[in-house]
Amino acid sequence: MEGKRIDILSDSTGETAEKVVRAAMLQFPHTGARIRLHTRVRTREAARPILETAAAEGALVVFTVVSPELREFIHASSYELKLESVDVIGSLIGKLGVFLDRQPINMPSSMLPLSDEYFRRIEAVEFTVKSDDGKEPRNFRKADLVLVGVSRTSKTPLSTLLAQRGLKVANLPLVLGVEPPPELEEASQDRIVGLTIGLDPLVEIRKARLKQLGMSVDASYGLKEQVKEELEYAREVFAKHPAWPVIDVTGRAIEETAVIILETLKERDEATRTARAALV
Repeated sequence: MEGKRIDILSDSTGETAEKVVRAAMLQFPHTGARIRLHTRVRTREAARPILETAAAEGALVVFTVVSPELREFIHASSYELKLESVDVIGSLIGKLGVFLDRQPINMPSSMLPLSDEYFRRIEAVEFTVKSDDGKEPRNFRKADLVLVGVSRTSKTPLSTLLAQRGLKVANLPLVLGVEPPPELEEASQDRIVGLTIGLDPLVEIRKARLKQLGMSVDASYGLKEQVKEELEYAREVFAKHPAWPVIDVTGRAIEETAVIILETLKERDEATRTARAALV
């Protein structure tokens, strides 16, 4: 698999196709395949060289193009060049047109007016960056979600990923012997999620981090006894807050953990709505 290429061709930013490809690639770990992104490709003249190079190198082309003419050109060129290609959005647009009984506007997303949803996500990302690693405890009360766990339980990447979904996320590292700030108790307890991980995997992750930083792997940060004490302290904190769901991130991809968190929040919201309805 070493040296395999996947060319993503888009008439916009390529974000949609790249997310789809990377999500699918999680099912094929350690392949060594490389992704190349080609954005704002809106003419035949721009697309043809990319397709020819991909064909010459035996690459796979994954494309998101809304123009029917350009989509047809890519399909025809792929057949001519004996090139493997995947149209991510074309068939869906066709199906939606029939289902909704409407004609698509066929305009790349980057040329569309910015929506309220776009600005909501930008605001969420800015909030999350400011609230990373417990930097702004006062933001706990404003957050849609607060993640709590010891160091290296994926709090920051999870926060970033969920912020891209429009959630304002704050996170707090649990430090052995240090009480969580009082602002955590003032936050909505049903919006706080604890994160935990297995002892041995966490030790390995921390040692890898120490090595990456050029530090000794024998530092207390990576010692098994130290890590064990930190995890036990985290369990004590979680036990004092039974309203917090605790999610084990051991061996899980960030995306999988994010889905579990979103499903947990959704189930909790639905249970609350049901309880309120029963009181009416």
